[in-house]
Amino acid sequence: MRETSAGQPDVQEVVRAQKVSRMCFGCGQENQMGLHGQFLELRDGRLYVRFRTLDEHQSYPGRVHGGIISAILDETIGRIIQIGDPDAFSVTIELNVKFRQPVPVGVELTVVAWQTKRTSRVFEGQGELLLEDGSVAASGFARYLMQPLQRITETGLTEIEWFADPRAYPADVEV
Repeated sequence: MRETSAGQPDVQEVVRAQKVSRMCFGCGQENQMGLHGQFLELRDGRLYVRFRTLDEHQSYPGRVHGGIISAILDETIGRIIQIGDPDAFSVTIELNVKFRQPVPVGVELTVVAWQTKRTSRVFEGQGELLLEDGSVAASGFARYLMQPLQRITETGLTEIEWFADPRAYPADVEV
């Protein structure tokens, strides 16, 4: 949990939950090995997701694999484009991750991401993976190419594959 300059927790209003899918690793509701993330848009323009890793996500015993950390940072930063435009999609063209401290398996983790630049075809963003005590365990920078959905997937996204998140979400969160 971060604190404001006055030493108070940074509490942000949740605007809405983004859609989720059936089998996506980051948000897939039926993906048994996935993270089941609930992606929440915050009033200040950031994107927030809280999740818990599984034993299957570890590298060394009790530590989350760096590829899993990279995947959730990529997923969260990449979804920034959907704030204000839920039908916008993109593909990753660059991802850089800095690992700052070990990430334990099985605890509640948070990623917060924000947009840093946008042109007509490309956007950039940054994100941080936070441990339960609010400290930054990893940070990432990424660039994405905005694409129409038909260029990303040949099958498209039916209501079975891409749908409103049925889970309740909080009115505000501490970041």
